[in-house]
Amino acid sequence: MVSTRLSRLEGHRRKFMAVIDDTPECGRAVHYAGMRAKNSNGGLVLLYVIADGDFQQWLGVEEIMRAEAREEAEATLAKVAQTVRERIGIEPEIVIREGIATEQIHAIIEEDRDIAILVLAAGSAKEGPGPLVSSIAGKAAAFPIPVTVIPDLLTDEEIDALT
Repeated sequence: MVSTRLSRLEGHRRKFMAVIDDTPECGRAVHYAGMRAKNSNGGLVLLYVIADGDFQQWLGVEEIMRAEAREEAEATLAKVAQTVRERIGIEPEIVIREGIATEQIHAIIEEDRDIAILVLAAGSAKEGPGPLVSSIAGKAAAFPIPVTVIPDLLTDEEIDALT
């Protein structure tokens, strides 16, 4: 169960959330979510989840690895945010979390009650559409808000025509 969304109340606005990762299709989700946010006078949330399983080392090494992962997340988000500013003309919100991606997505949806739509992109590679898109089919990881899945083969122009 998800808390009631506040995005339609006065002083609130509907937010679209895109999950940032190292997949090539990630940019498709960001472009679609950004354009939907811009065209509906909404907001854009960019979420980067650092997998916490990567830090199972000795304490000193763990701290260094965690700091390096955080720096990588910040650099990736800065680059994506700059692209959004330049190409779409809106200022995105940046969120970095650590943990399991689906759990962190659920947590931020619960915390920010203006987030109304999760936008994911499906890869077309032989490996499949990607772990988050695949998780939608399973009931255990179903998300409590509508999810829009964007095919990775769409161009910016085709996405613009849809938004």
